[in-house]
Amino acid sequence: MTTVVDAPQTPARRPAELLKAYVGLIKPRVIELLLVTTIPAMLLAERGIPSPWLVIATLIGGTMAAGSANALNCVVDADIDQVMKRTRARPLVRHTVSTRHALVFGIVLGAGSFGWLWATTNLLAAVLAVATILFYVFVYTLVLKRRTAQNIVWGGAAGCMPVVIGWAGVTDRVDWPALVMFGIVFFWTPPHTWTLAMKYKDDYERAGVPMLPVVAQPACVSRQILLFTYLMVAWTLLLAPAAGWLYAAFAVLTGVWFLSLAHRLHSATKRGEKTRPMKLFHLSNTYLMVLCVALAVDSALSLPVLGWPF
Repeated sequence: MTTVVDAPQTPARRPAELLKAYVGLIKPRVIELLLVTTIPAMLLAERGIPSPWLVIATLIGGTMAAGSANALNCVVDADIDQVMKRTRARPLVRHTVSTRHALVFGIVLGAGSFGWLWATTNLLAAVLAVATILFYVFVYTLVLKRRTAQNIVWGGAAGCMPVVIGWAGVTDRVDWPALVMFGIVFFWTPPHTWTLAMKYKDDYERAGVPMLPVVAQPACVSRQILLFTYLMVAWTLLLAPAAGWLYAAFAVLTGVWFLSLAHRLHSATKRGEKTRPMKLFHLSNTYLMVLCVALAVDSALSLPVLGWPF
C-alpha cells in the first residue's frame, strides 16, 4: 500500500503581510527615483505645466511598468537574493509569496501598464514601457547581470527610460532633449551603482555576480566612477539650450560638487585609505534629485537659454 505524503503547505498569511510582500516585490524605493526623473521630462516637453491628470496617469503607468520589471527580476534572481545578506529579506526568499504568484503578478502588472498608458496617454508611451520591461528582464537580468562586469552600464539603460516615456506621454514622439536626459541618467547609473557594489562586494562575490568591484582592483573601480562622473556632468550641459538659465546654473554647481566627491573617493582609494563609498551612493541620489528639481522649476517658469522651439 502506497502512502501519499502531502507537500508541506505554506502557512496562511495575513492580508497586511501579503500586501507588504507584494509591495516589496515591486521595490518601491527604486521606483521613487524613476518617478523623480519622469516629472521634469514631462514639464520640459510641455515647456510649462502639463495636465495634472496626464502627469498622474503617466506616473501610475510608469509605476506599474517598473513594478512589473522589478517583480520579474525578483523571480529570476531568487537564487542570488537567497545568498546575499542585503536581499535575504525579499518576499521570494522568505517564501511570503510563491514564485508562481510573483511571476503572474509581474506579468499582470506589465500588461496592465501597457493598457493603462495606451488608454490614458498614447500608444508610443505604452510601447516604450513594455520595451523597457522586456529589456530589463531579458537583456539585463537574464544575460548581462551574471556574465559581464559591464552589466549595469548597459543594463542600466532600462532605468533611463522613464524620462523618454514621460516625454512621449506629452508629445507622442521622442525629441533630442529626451535623449539627452536619457544620457544623463545613463552616465549617472555606474557611479551610483558601483559605490553600492563596493560596499557589498562580498555579497556579490558570494552570489557569483561579476560586478566591477568584484573583478577589478578598488583603484580601477574608483577611476571608472570618476570617468563616468565627468561624462555625466558634461552631458548635463547639453540640455541647457532646451532648458534655461536656472537649470544651467544648477548643472554647473552640482556637477562641480559631485566631481569633487568622486575625486576624493578616487584619491583615497589610490592611497589605500579606508573609504566610505556609501556616502557617494547616497549623495548621488541627492545630486540627481536637485538637478531634476532645477529642471522642473526651470521648465515650469519657461525661461529658456536659447529659446529652442518646441
